[in-house]
Amino acid sequence: MSPLIETRNLDASIGEVEIVRGLDLTVGEREIWGLLGPNGSGKTTLLLTLAGIREADRGEILLDGQPIASLPRRAIARRLGMLLQHTNYAFDATCLETALAGRHPHISAWQRERRSDRELARQVLDELELDHLADRSCMELSGGETRRLALATLLVQDPALMLLDEPTNHLDPANQVAMLNRIGQRARSPGRGAMMALHEVNLATCYCTHVLLLFGNGHWEAGTTDSHLTAENLTRLYNCPVKMIDDGHQRVFAVAGEPGTGNTG
Repeated sequence: MSPLIETRNLDASIGEVEIVRGLDLTVGEREIWGLLGPNGSGKTTLLLTLAGIREADRGEILLDGQPIASLPRRAIARRLGMLLQHTNYAFDATCLETALAGRHPHISAWQRERRSDRELARQVLDELELDHLADRSCMELSGGETRRLALATLLVQDPALMLLDEPTNHLDPANQVAMLNRIGQRARSPGRGAMMALHEVNLATCYCTHVLLLFGNGHWEAGTTDSHLTAENLTRLYNCPVKMIDDGHQRVFAVAGEPGTGNTG
């Protein structure tokens, strides 16, 4: 089976910031990639580039083995979906109607949603505990509800590859876990996969099979989470001391602050 997405000698930048230089990356089915880097390292821009929304400086991006630049947007949207970092609804609609927008790549112009589309949208809203908001306006939601509705729309779209830009924004810890559980369940299915930009390193240790680290100035490293998510790499990545705690069941990373600087009461 072809990789879900593949980059060949990819260069990407934004302004004077070089994000990646010579990126060779392959995302296969049932893989969940964590995209990690400090603020301003270009995580969002790289995701937009992989989605074919921003143009790369050099190199090639293949979606299902085909150059993404040669594919119509509707064809791309049937295979690849993206959750943006911030969701702002410009038009009033119910939550059900908003979730149903995810089906648009799968229906022809002027065609109405089918019964199966509506059933899928209601099922996803139920899975994300938004079913009671189906008839509420999308403009009247809290930040956390808006985030979950954005994910619902993506899941209704049902792409093989999900690109997610900080999916846990605006969510409390319980909802962060619930959302990532749902993403992980979908991405670990046959023929599926995901890449998500994360700020919380310890979420990457729990959910990601692989990581792509953006060190700045075009430098990057990619590989399995076990081999590349280390205290040494994270110290270099965030330019501050990071230590690892391993209890034999899970590895946890923590910033190693200066001793004696906390409030001793």
